[in-house]
Amino acid sequence: MNEQRTGVLAGIAAYVMWGAFPLYWPLLQPAGAFEILAHRIIWSLVVMGGLVVALGRARHVKQLVTTPRSLALLSTAAVAVSINWATYIWGVNHHYVVETSLGYFINPLVTVLMGVLILGERMRPLQWVAIGIGAVAVLVIAVDYGHPPWIALVLAFSFGSYGLLKKKANAGAFESLAVETSVMTPIALAYVVWLTFQGDGHFTSEGPGHTALFILCGVVTAVPLICFGAAATRVPLVLLGLLQYLAPLFQFALGILHFHEDMSAGRWVGFVLVWLALCVFTADGLWTRRRAHNVANYGELT
Repeated sequence: MNEQRTGVLAGIAAYVMWGAFPLYWPLLQPAGAFEILAHRIIWSLVVMGGLVVALGRARHVKQLVTTPRSLALLSTAAVAVSINWATYIWGVNHHYVVETSLGYFINPLVTVLMGVLILGERMRPLQWVAIGIGAVAVLVIAVDYGHPPWIALVLAFSFGSYGLLKKKANAGAFESLAVETSVMTPIALAYVVWLTFQGDGHFTSEGPGHTALFILCGVVTAVPLICFGAAATRVPLVLLGLLQYLAPLFQFALGILHFHEDMSAGRWVGFVLVWLALCVFTADGLWTRRRAHNVANYGELT
């Protein structure tokens, strides 16, 4: 029981920290989203590389980079997560925090849909209902915005693609992120050097505190991942799946209460529909798990 309580606390810490990211990225302005992304990649590699060595997982990393299939999958995953990170940072720093939260709210629905379209998986009836409600929600929000919620959609599909690629690669969280950041670091370094020579870099131009915040990007990326890893080994997947909604809830609350972003009636309707879709989706998952448990233990449906 103590182990599970530790796991729950670690999971809450991970998702709250991810949810609090909108408070961090604006601190790095006037740097733009791509400069922030480049530094996040570089310093994440430094931290993840240190963790891989400290945890004795260098052999696993070597195995990943010397296996063509794994390297190809993780390289593609690196591109997907870079798109996700860049879109998220840009959205937050341009006052679209509420829309970024929408992206992570609809991500579970998008992930299931991608499983059907790409992997040929079959969806249960209630999952189709949830997807339908989610589609209506996105349509309502698109009508209210006057255009599709592109930031949310890019976040949802890029992170869904990232998860799909990671699943296929079947690699540990630390090792895979170390490989992903190492793939993207040469590009990130080249971009930072180019900005510096152009006189547009902000790594040292805004004072030592600002420089320290850039360097801390690696720690900010790694710490929630460590907490998530601790939770994943101690908490049932169903509970971990419920905890994942903490991050977009926290982002949504920050967008409304801290950043004072506008929420029209149409957007409220859209978000309520999204939450309804997630309720249906979660209830279906819980019911299916309970049914499978009963069959496995009692040999009958209840």
